[in-house]
Amino acid sequence: MPELRVDLEVIAGLVAEGSRVMDLGCGDGMLLGHLIGKKKVRGFGVEISLEGVRVCIERGVPVYHGDIDQGLSDHHDNAFDYVILSHTLQTITKPRFVIEEMLRVGKKSIVSFPNFGHWRNRLALTFSGRMPLNPQFPFEWHNTPNIHVCTIMDFQDLCRSMNVRIIQQIPLGWTGNRPHGKVKRLLANLLVPMAAANLLAPMAVFLLEKGEP
Repeated sequence: MPELRVDLEVIAGLVAEGSRVMDLGCGDGMLLGHLIGKKKVRGFGVEISLEGVRVCIERGVPVYHGDIDQGLSDHHDNAFDYVILSHTLQTITKPRFVIEEMLRVGKKSIVSFPNFGHWRNRLALTFSGRMPLNPQFPFEWHNTPNIHVCTIMDFQDLCRSMNVRIIQQIPLGWTGNRPHGKVKRLLANLLVPMAAANLLAPMAVFLLEKGEP
């Protein structure tokens, strides 16, 4: 099985064995397939792309075709232990509504997203005068699926305004690929905890639940 993207690896580490999981915008089902195989979770994915649904089925990952911007009305409150939204927040039309729905049907929610406040994005916009192009934001402004980019601080503000408790926030120091070599891995482990996350982390993972921040 291919290696998980670094945020998916972190998310997998937050999910308890044997739990009930729903993965929103599950894409090709890699994370859910990993959780089913390694952690014996029970659950399924929701994906708007027909190609993504096809790949999930080929992997043997339970999935249905749906638009999460329309809500999760088919599911009861607290039907899942975890509801996951990985690198999808920035592409949906109604992020606040989707997070409310995640916290309604799930006891805990896990959200990961690319951090637009990363220093590379700030420099690109400041000195080139153009929207950044990098592994986190690889699309031109006119063909990007990202319609609600945000920073780590923006997301923290949203959680406070929604009375959502942040149980854990994990800034990640890499752009999606594992660091190669012992030295780079060691530096990553040493530097990331000291980073000013909003400036230095290209992406972040948040573990959330209902309740006062």
